[in-house]
Amino acid sequence: MTNPLSNPLLKKFSGPHGCIPYKSLKVEHFLPAIEEGIKLAKARLNELKGQSAEPNFENTSLALETLSETLDTASGIYFNLFSAEASTELQALAKDISPMLAAFSNDVSLDADVFARLKTVYEKRSSLGLTGEQNMLLENQYKGFVRNGAMLDDDQKAKLRKIDEELSILSPKFSENLLNASNDYVLELNDEKDLAGLPESSVETLAQAAKEREVSAKWAVTLDYPVFGPFMKYSTRADLREKVYMAFATRAVGGKYDNTDTAKRTAQLRFERARLLGFDTHADYVLAERMAGSKDAVLKFEDKILKIAKPKADAEVEEVRKFKAELGDGDTLDPWDFSFYSEKLREKKFDLDEEKLRPYFKLENVIEGAFKLGTRLFGIEFKQISNVDTYHPDVTTYEVTDKASGEFVGLFYADFFPRKTKKSGAWMTPLKEQGYFDGSVQRPHVSIVCNFTKPTDSRPSLLTFDEVNTLYHEFGHALHGLLSQCTYRSVAGTNVYWDFVELPSQFMENWLLEKEVLDTFAVHYQTGEKIPSEFVEKLQKARQFQAAYMNVRQVSFGLLDMAWHGVDPSSIGDLFEFEDKVLKDTRVMPKVKGTASSPAFAHIFAGGYSAGYYSYKWAEVLDADAFAYFKEKGLFSEEVAKSYKDNVLSKGGTEHPMELYKRFRGREPDADALLRRDGLL
Repeated sequence: MTNPLSNPLLKKFSGPHGCIPYKSLKVEHFLPAIEEGIKLAKARLNELKGQSAEPNFENTSLALETLSETLDTASGIYFNLFSAEASTELQALAKDISPMLAAFSNDVSLDADVFARLKTVYEKRSSLGLTGEQNMLLENQYKGFVRNGAMLDDDQKAKLRKIDEELSILSPKFSENLLNASNDYVLELNDEKDLAGLPESSVETLAQAAKEREVSAKWAVTLDYPVFGPFMKYSTRADLREKVYMAFATRAVGGKYDNTDTAKRTAQLRFERARLLGFDTHADYVLAERMAGSKDAVLKFEDKILKIAKPKADAEVEEVRKFKAELGDGDTLDPWDFSFYSEKLREKKFDLDEEKLRPYFKLENVIEGAFKLGTRLFGIEFKQISNVDTYHPDVTTYEVTDKASGEFVGLFYADFFPRKTKKSGAWMTPLKEQGYFDGSVQRPHVSIVCNFTKPTDSRPSLLTFDEVNTLYHEFGHALHGLLSQCTYRSVAGTNVYWDFVELPSQFMENWLLEKEVLDTFAVHYQTGEKIPSEFVEKLQKARQFQAAYMNVRQVSFGLLDMAWHGVDPSSIGDLFEFEDKVLKDTRVMPKVKGTASSPAFAHIFAGGYSAGYYSYKWAEVLDADAFAYFKEKGLFSEEVAKSYKDNVLSKGGTEHPMELYKRFRGREPDADALLRRDGLL
């Protein structure tokens, strides 16, 4: 075991701005650091309980807020690496670390003496002269204790502990299975005929994938999206598209990495936990602390979208089927056909070939464009630095400062390319949350992690428009973290209601259809020519292409989430029959036997979105309405940008999100803003 005195996780970080010393970290540091972090936190907990002074905000609420700083740091770094740079050895630690963290969390929230002190402070809060943020922190803490079992009897508390311990193991297991199942698949290609239809950029990506996977074939198709996505969109080989589609749609379905039982057990334990705490279902438990407020509100919201979008989505799919038939390729449309023929149809209708856009979206230029937009809207500047440790050579780091004052705003890390040690998808994560830490209010360190098209031997990383969109989405999350101006970490930055957290991210996507914004970064990587106006006009016209289909697709995931978490899941038997029944009203193409979504649905089983996937659509209403305000007042209105920064981005969860939004917008959001933007009204 590592000597605690030599463990970098247990020392004050001495690098620039207290950055994480990644280069000094070893796998063997994490378990001892977390054990020591728990020991230190328990000592503080005993001090809190042993006080003779009357409970007040400082000696109780603030003491709880700062209780586990060492533990929070070590565990936060561990789980960031678990997602972004997970060796087999690092993954293996989760089965020890997760139960320890769950047990410690219960040691705090189920401690009757601690709760008694907190309850005393909570009940006299109106006489304590607290600030609005202090009131919110105290209220969140009190609700958190109640929602995590503080009022249960001893037998019930013991049951809750067992449930939480098992859940803590299942989540990383689900994630690990999915990563391994995705990495396990490689389609090796040696014949140039197998590359039919693929653009040069995709061929180079396949060649690089073969090298990275160390296979003998010239080219390889993997399930990493920069490889998988273009292959499905451009390959004329329907037989190969079918193979790749089936591999993707059966990830973690059966076999040695099967997630079916893990999903069922997770849902069952969540249900039992909710019932133990006095809620009908896990969804009722979750939604009690969301903007939506109730299961009924979520289902009504999704049903409204579905009723409007489903007939139009059916028509969109039928249009693709007819188009395929017109090309002489048969009357049936299989799922592995949809992306291919949709792209051909889009090219025909809008004269828009996405591959012709790639040269204008060099990664370095795209990120620079995001920075320029951050400067213009919110007055912050980004400077790349090299004196900060990173966990992988692909990661770049930036110092963020206030343009007017020069004051330090935060550190920004960017990790853009897929690798076997990184899970799929894209996300933002706070490496160090803004707020009170180690005796003072500190600035944040945030990271965005993506899986984009990699550079090859002959060309730089040239992104698809979808990848550019993803970058701006995650950058929006990063701004939410970086621009936080709160006192306490647990209500700062992205610590907001889950159906509000996607507003800042989805809001940033809107700017990508504005020529004035694109002109700041979308230049041809070889000629330096700005993206032609005609390309931008085509993008704008194509915005609503298959918008109904995309709405129905997102609603289908939301309904699947609610089907797992809005009922007693013990009745879920055969996975395929269950999904068929849940998704029958959203299905726009025939189901393929043996495929299933749930075993790969990491958002709800390993990503914090359980009973919350609807929030993507919910927040789209907010982002459509928010961007409409900018369009009304002037695209770069200083007044509107300042209001958005001051009332949304900087406030974290210090107030109810509806109050923050109304202060920014001057009214509640227009419920039909999204449907109008998508051309569905």
